[in-house]
Amino acid sequence: MKTLARAMVTYLVLALSALIVNSDEGRAQTADAPATAGATSVVPNFWDPRSLMERPAQTPDRIQFLATDDFPPFSFRDRSERLTGFHVDLARALCEELQSSCSLRVKAFEALPEALEADEGDAVIAGLAKTEELARRFRFTDVYLRLPGRFVVRSEDRGRFDGVQFAGTEVSVERGSRHAAFLKARMPDVRLKEYDSVSAARDALRRGEVAAHFGDGLTLSFWLGGALSEECCAFVPGPWLDDRFFGDGLRIAVRTDDAVLLEALNYGLRRLQEKGIYAELYRRYFPTGFF
Repeated sequence: MKTLARAMVTYLVLALSALIVNSDEGRAQTADAPATAGATSVVPNFWDPRSLMERPAQTPDRIQFLATDDFPPFSFRDRSERLTGFHVDLARALCEELQSSCSLRVKAFEALPEALEADEGDAVIAGLAKTEELARRFRFTDVYLRLPGRFVVRSEDRGRFDGVQFAGTEVSVERGSRHAAFLKARMPDVRLKEYDSVSAARDALRRGEVAAHFGDGLTLSFWLGGALSEECCAFVPGPWLDDRFFGDGLRIAVRTDDAVLLEALNYGLRRLQEKGIYAELYRRYFPTGFF
């Protein structure tokens, strides 16, 4: 069964996020100007810059990660069949930071929870969502990436939108999607125009049939940078986050009794952010940033 986090990113497979969350508006804000097509990526920061974290007294000598190989751009086979992707390089960087030997074992996504419980690996790095069920079975690291909703408009209209006020604006969405549900719940003054597929909703914007489109920021970043968009459009300011609709982000899962590994991974993730390694990986795999 595919979880919420993976389901959101799966759009990419089929068609091919300092953050402060305002709980009243559901909007994520960054310290820099928002990314637009062709602009320098804004790299999200999910770690409190005021908090301090010392290197753990213990770190694992060896970490075997569990992942998939059919989940671009997170983990996939390149043309030479070499395993690569954001998760692959993130795992390697964590091992290097922790001075641990590293390996990665490929499993089908549906088999990952059982494989972790069966001690076939030490940690799952594959977009496994922290659902109520899985939270009882495993422990999860801090969030290392969120999947926000984003508005896009035609490039010539970008100056007309501040990313917040869309009342009365005709916005295309995929029918029945979490993005449609979010707008209905949080922005009832938006004039929704629902389409049967996400591609049709995007094409409506490209053709100028609607003023804006709202959808998954990650997959929109690839659409904006790809041929299908015909360079028509751009992000407007502001990623939007709401755990009820978009999930609470990507985390690494470990067994409940592995406190040493959990502490080490949280420390490692924080250090990768502080050193700029996280930013390097983000820009490598998400060249049109979605924050």
